[in-house]
Amino acid sequence: MKNLIIILFLIIGFTAFKGQTTVSPIKYEELEKRIQQESDKLLVVNFWATTCAPCVKELPHFMEVNNQYAGNPRFKMILVSLDRMVDKERVLKFIKNKNLTAEVILLDDIKRMNTWIPKFEKDWDGNIPVTIFYKNGAKVHFNDGEMSKQELENTISKNL
Repeated sequence: MKNLIIILFLIIGFTAFKGQTTVSPIKYEELEKRIQQESDKLLVVNFWATTCAPCVKELPHFMEVNNQYAGNPRFKMILVSLDRMVDKERVLKFIKNKNLTAEVILLDDIKRMNTWIPKFEKDWDGNIPVTIFYKNGAKVHFNDGEMSKQELENTISKNL
């Protein structure tokens, strides 16, 4: 009985802590390097914030699709939070509460937005959500605004 209780405790403990427990704050240059490092994949990069209603609305679709492709070595999804550094704990709580399975990065570079936004896409006006798709390190699709699950799946299947 004692062993059963220990095993049950371990299972509950591992289940409670699955998922991301930290958020890496990075600058634009580091994010750019990460995108280039994933050059052998279709990389889906979604820019969002916890305070953005359309962002929060589309995230469950992104997680469904991310889970579909979880075993595919040619696919990766990164969620780039544009929340402020002082809101890092809120982002972590959000990740846990919403069961975000994709990697979440906190882009701590808000003061230079006008510099890095046009480097991602010249037509990006700074609004979120925005999703950029890269294949072999090159941008293949830019989506300005909320994406439906169908739009996300279609863009992935067309480029994977």
